[in-house]
Amino acid sequence: MNYLAHTWLARHSDEALLGGLLGDFIHGQVALLDWPLEVTHEILLHRRIDRYTDTHPAVTAARAGFGDLRRFAGIVLDVYFDHLLARDWSQWNDTPLSDFTARVYRILDEHHEQLPPRLKRIAPHMAAEDWLGSYRHRDSVDGAIRGISTRLSRNGDKLRACLPVLHADEANADAAFEAFFPELIKATSLMRADLHNEAASTP
Repeated sequence: MNYLAHTWLARHSDEALLGGLLGDFIHGQVALLDWPLEVTHEILLHRRIDRYTDTHPAVTAARAGFGDLRRFAGIVLDVYFDHLLARDWSQWNDTPLSDFTARVYRILDEHHEQLPPRLKRIAPHMAAEDWLGSYRHRDSVDGAIRGISTRLSRNGDKLRACLPVLHADEANADAAFEAFFPELIKATSLMRADLHNEAASTP
């Protein structure tokens, strides 16, 4: 999943939401020591959510539809799933999308000095250009993927080549999201409880 879904899954507190976003920017175990426990739990949960997503049958089937490009399709689907979440926001939320994204940007601003370098660099642009809110527009998917492709050290062309494949069979990606996302919500609650139980049982 991408930024919007990860923050939405951690919306129950500001600390959790920050951790849900940091999961893409903090790697290894040592860096976790710099953050409070709830933030750390959500960083770890972010990793479990990514593994769950990558191995979910509906998502693996959707990736297979990209043929030889399936290795790169996961990134495209992550962004497209954020679009579907934003497009149908009222299906999942009572809070307006604009209110939720403003909250995310506020949290990033409040913690700006603590953020990892790459997130610290992009956070102001994320807020100024409303990256999360823009996902409600279909063309934001193509723009985001092209942007990601320019930051890859190699194979950016293959990532961009996934876009026409997605355009040709969006119904399949839509169906994958409809099957997968409700199950992810339930699995996230269970994984979060497991993390808390593991922490409680650690001497």
